Amino acid sequence: MHDGRIAFIQACWHKRIVDQARDSFMAEIEKFDISRARIDCYEVPGGLEIPLTAKRLAKTGRYAIIVAAALIVDGGIYRHEFVASAVIDGMMAVQLECEIPIISAVLTPQHFHDSREHREFFFDHFRIKGAEAAAACAQTLENMAAVDALDSGGAQSTADRA
Repeated sequence: MHDGRIAFIQACWHKRIVDQARDSFMAEIEKFDISRARIDCYEVPGGLEIPLTAKRLAKTGRYAIIVAAALIVDGGIYRHEFVASAVIDGMMAVQLECEIPIISAVLTPQHFHDSREHREFFFDHFRIKGAEAAAACAQTLENMAAVDALDSGGAQSTADRA
């Protein structure tokens, strides 16, 4: 498994809710023998700031993987679909350009009302998403290590063995 660091970027809109993804991620990642000490956490104001932060972190060469978390809702000014699309498209562009995987826990619900019921639902839901992001992170690090082994001639692909 790659021994590089992990960057966790979280947007601070609805911070109390998004904190649950980070906290759950940190708790779950240790189940995959990945120390919390390998994780650097970064906060950005909102989802739109995630792609640039991810790109700048990826370009440092310090990180094996980046995880991003945000709750993007229709706030009345921007349509949340526009913001979510910009964030996801930006993260995809960064990972393809920099060749550093980005795990997304960026959620954009169809309907979010700032009510107690919705806040509680998404508070709990982000705990689940944080745990899922940890599992995806561990699996992706394993996959990338296997690809690195191919690049260094340490393993043969199926086509090479045929």
